[in-house]
Amino acid sequence: MVKAEDLDLCFGKLMMATAGKSDEGLKMEGVVITEWKDIPIELLLRIVSLVDDRTAVIASGVCTGWRDAICLGLTQLCLSWCKKNMNNLVLSVAAKFTKLQTLILRQEYPQLEDNTVETIAKFCHDLQDLDLSKSFKLSDCSLYALAHGCPDLTKLNISGCTAFSDEALEYLTNFCQKLKILNLCGCFKAATDRALQAIGRNCALLQSLNLGWCENVGDIGVMSLAYGCPDLRSLDLCGCVLITDDSVIALANGCLHLKSLGLYYCRNITDRAVYSLAQSRVKNKSAMWQSMKGRYDEEGLTSLNISQCTALTPSAVQALCDTFPALHTCSGRHSLVMSGCLSLTSVHCACAVQAHRTVSNIPHPAH
Repeated sequence: MVKAEDLDLCFGKLMMATAGKSDEGLKMEGVVITEWKDIPIELLLRIVSLVDDRTAVIASGVCTGWRDAICLGLTQLCLSWCKKNMNNLVLSVAAKFTKLQTLILRQEYPQLEDNTVETIAKFCHDLQDLDLSKSFKLSDCSLYALAHGCPDLTKLNISGCTAFSDEALEYLTNFCQKLKILNLCGCFKAATDRALQAIGRNCALLQSLNLGWCENVGDIGVMSLAYGCPDLRSLDLCGCVLITDDSVIALANGCLHLKSLGLYYCRNITDRAVYSLAQSRVKNKSAMWQSMKGRYDEEGLTSLNISQCTALTPSAVQALCDTFPALHTCSGRHSLVMSGCLSLTSVHCACAVQAHRTVSNIPHPAH
């Protein structure tokens, strides 16, 4: 039940969003709106689109008419502002907001439980974007529920959900085959070669995948991604200590659109992998780059993190940097990150070299 003070506050925000601060109320086609009950449904929907999500939730509890109007018109909702009792809040609104396409439930500390996700899956079948990051309390039951209730998911963030298993993630991919963005950072139990093989089989549309600190990921899994997800644009493998050159070579050959690659602390990576990335652009030029008609320089790697990859040599990394002009080592850009690689201090991007030449060519006054 909505408290009177909450309702008054809600009404005040609605009026301020539409007409500014005024003691005379809002005039609309000869009708003066002085109380929340006077607001026509059409205007209500316009106003709700301008206010914060907390106010929208409060407004949905005013009356049946408001609830139906808001719930049918609201497609995006973020409840991350709820620091306590988020679980109960979601349980109370999920059945009402059945047209949601985006739902952000990011938490500072774990609140959500399986029954909440099961309720979301039961009522919110249009969901495309779901953020459940840091939901440590969730178990495989949540993934099974999402698999059946939200098959249209294109973006899913379950980073930090450490209880999920690879079996449940594999099951999810059998149903949610429209996924384009998937964040599994820290999901060390779920992100295994078995799960990545399933992603490679089922998620051909995948464009972005975060596997940061998933220590069970190996070459078999990454190679399955490379061959099964040809449209992959961004891949974070930071802390995946088991992968070797074979993973990077497979990505270089199979993922022609790859623009961002994170290899931080992947210490098994050698020059062989780096040269394969550089050579992939040359090999693929006739097959794809020429068809881009002028976009050749815009394609290819634009971000690469090889920090702590201590086996790499300057010659290999410089060859890669020369091949992809968008990789920068210069101050303020740093799209080529090499922290902890003391042997690579001589590697410089094209603009850094040009800046050095410019400074060198400045005439010095005679002594």
